[in-house]
Amino acid sequence: MRPFLKWPGGKYRLTDRIRSNLAPGTRLIEPFTGSGAVFLNTVYGEYLLADSNADLINLYQRLVTGGADFIAYCHGLFLPGNNNDQVYYRLRDEFNSSGDVHRKSALFLYLNRHCYNGLIRYNSKGEFNTPFGRYVKPYFPEREMRHFINAAEKATFLHASFTESMPLAQRGDIVYCDPPYVPLSGTAYFADYHTGGFKWRHQVQLVELARRLADRGIQVVISNHDTREIRELYKNAKASIIKFQVRRYISRDINNRRKVGELLAVFA
Repeated sequence: MRPFLKWPGGKYRLTDRIRSNLAPGTRLIEPFTGSGAVFLNTVYGEYLLADSNADLINLYQRLVTGGADFIAYCHGLFLPGNNNDQVYYRLRDEFNSSGDVHRKSALFLYLNRHCYNGLIRYNSKGEFNTPFGRYVKPYFPEREMRHFINAAEKATFLHASFTESMPLAQRGDIVYCDPPYVPLSGTAYFADYHTGGFKWRHQVQLVELARRLADRGIQVVISNHDTREIRELYKNAKASIIKFQVRRYISRDINNRRKVGELLAVFA
């Protein structure tokens, strides 16, 4: 099942490959849950779904607790009259200034489905700043939201960084990490998913945590771009590396959406 959020770099198209490299276990932990594509397309007895983006986790929690009423509330924002740049920027300003978690969670879904490519991006002040997407008729994902609610019966949601969520792993858990990727070029680095960004030192810290968990008998699988620096980082940490090609869909130029190298690093 597809996630109900649009998510550049999301793992829906790669779930078969990822799932085939995840060991059996009692619980799957995702420190970078994102759209939840891996969670939604795997079968574990329990899930710990963490993310550093508070808006994302708040939306998931509101959806699960609010159910059909929250879905209907969100649907009310998907009116034809709200699909223009003036309303979009007004609602984006409201999102950035609101302290009402219920309202802000619904606005997060509206922004995700109406903004450019579903890009979740914040400025240095912590304000959502992705521009209007100019779609003819943004899709309201009611079916996917209902499926998410059912799947979430086995899930616990946690607003936390990877340094906070990964140490919670115990024997029998499996950890899948989909961190912000290292750049393929000087203009391709996307790390503004939350205020503060994701630097090289965070990549190193993630690998150190993965190795510690693996040494305790807990499998960790990490996705990333296939670059020389990343391969060396993972190989030095004694991870097994699986390489493959993926077509990118975020480029503004449709004809330039070429395949790029990605990899899975398995720490076991």
